[in-house]
Amino acid sequence: MNINHSNNNNNENNNNINKFRGYPDEYLDYGLISPSRYTGGISTSLSPSSQHSYERGIMNKKVPKIIKDVIHGHMEIPIEIQDFIDSVQFQRLRDLKQVGTTSFVFPCAAHHSVDKGDEFLTNSDIYITSNNTIRFEHSLGVSHLAGKFIDRIKNTQPELEITHDEQIAVRIAGLCHDLGHGPFSHAFESWVRTTGKQFHHEEMSVKMLNFLIEDKGLDQYDTSDIKFIENLISGDSTSKPDRKFIFDIVANQRNSIDVDKFDYLARDSYYLGRANNVDFTRLIEFSKVIENEICFCSKEVYNLYELFHARYSLHKIAYTHKVGKAIEYMISDAFSLADPYLKISDQLEDPREIETSKERELEESRKIIKNIRMRNLYKFVDEVILPSEQHAHTIKMSSELIAKEGTDIDVSDVIVENLNLNYAFKDQDPVQHTKFYTRYDNTRKFQIPKEHISHLIPSQFQEKRIRIFCRNKEKYEKIQDAFRKVLKNYNIQPNPSNTVSPMKIPQ
Repeated sequence: MNINHSNNNNNENNNNINKFRGYPDEYLDYGLISPSRYTGGISTSLSPSSQHSYERGIMNKKVPKIIKDVIHGHMEIPIEIQDFIDSVQFQRLRDLKQVGTTSFVFPCAAHHSVDKGDEFLTNSDIYITSNNTIRFEHSLGVSHLAGKFIDRIKNTQPELEITHDEQIAVRIAGLCHDLGHGPFSHAFESWVRTTGKQFHHEEMSVKMLNFLIEDKGLDQYDTSDIKFIENLISGDSTSKPDRKFIFDIVANQRNSIDVDKFDYLARDSYYLGRANNVDFTRLIEFSKVIENEICFCSKEVYNLYELFHARYSLHKIAYTHKVGKAIEYMISDAFSLADPYLKISDQLEDPREIETSKERELEESRKIIKNIRMRNLYKFVDEVILPSEQHAHTIKMSSELIAKEGTDIDVSDVIVENLNLNYAFKDQDPVQHTKFYTRYDNTRKFQIPKEHISHLIPSQFQEKRIRIFCRNKEKYEKIQDAFRKVLKNYNIQPNPSNTVSPMKIPQ
């Protein structure tokens, strides 16, 4: 990776840098550096990777910037990262809510600051992230943590010979890992799959990354550099098996413990008003690469279980909230009704606007969006947790089956959701796929069996639920009765707390 920031003023600036105490006056006026931070040369408050960037960037007055973030505090942005941030492809993430339709249920999760949010302060050269939860600030946070993680590994394990280019590539991967999200984030991804087409935001992120580099003319990144960043985003280490530990930082395919998860759990918990008991800074601090794998100190094993329980809790309480899911299905219907006219599924990277259009062909889509605005939403009907994995495979629930069991129910009235909640590793325990070391021997890695941790750790790590929604609220009770008849055929008891009328006892 040949990253070179230079201009014709290098000789003049070199002379300025040799001034007494190290800094020319114009760099003091730029705001990043204050006299109290002088050390006779480069500021010692910068991280190693940022300081490396500073030493090269100061020659043309381009220096690392500082971002004030509500989760991580002051975050340093190396020079090489700024080209990616200051792009159309990355700035569009300001318009994407981190939690999608969940923001309709938890308003604070999408609160936008009206004063200093997203403002660039020219006097102090500090960006302040806005008081909301959007993919823009999440991506900045992931890049920051990715940089901290790889910087620490480099500083504590110099024998790994981590290069500056690898440090920058990991930061870029963290920054760009969500470039491919569509409107309403995962809701859009789910809708595209209903059209029979494949859409994965990770794959789209790679396409957007290539578009960004081409659009910005970042010629310092050659084909191999771009492929390396792409693989860091996906966690695919096949191209560099001898450096597999680097691919575990942004998207860990071994056990799902990565900085993406660290940031969104902390950030979403903060904006949802939920306590976050996961200390991800300890996980970074008490980590070590052993035999090409990032391992954690054995003291942190329960912290990891807290991490995955926090993820499960957010999915159960917030991300899959029944009202949020109802709105997600409404948005999906609006897209489906507009698709024959707008060809959204054929132009996934360039959808036109629906809500403010006047075209007759979009009338039904506009009605759905207006209903969302007016809170006239699809109705959650019922939910059941399937009793076992074995039983789950034998149950075939469908809208057709429910409509057949009921009266005056159309198939289009019913929405069936098959929901899996887990610890991010399907039905397996991710901590049992994690290696540890001890304070007394940090050269050997090993697993810690559950029975040596706690008898209260779950024995199952995935639950399967069936949820029913209805588009026509007048048929709410009829649909519930029909669904419960189907459950009775499988000898499954319904949840009495979901019964339509408190006076009606389930049969």
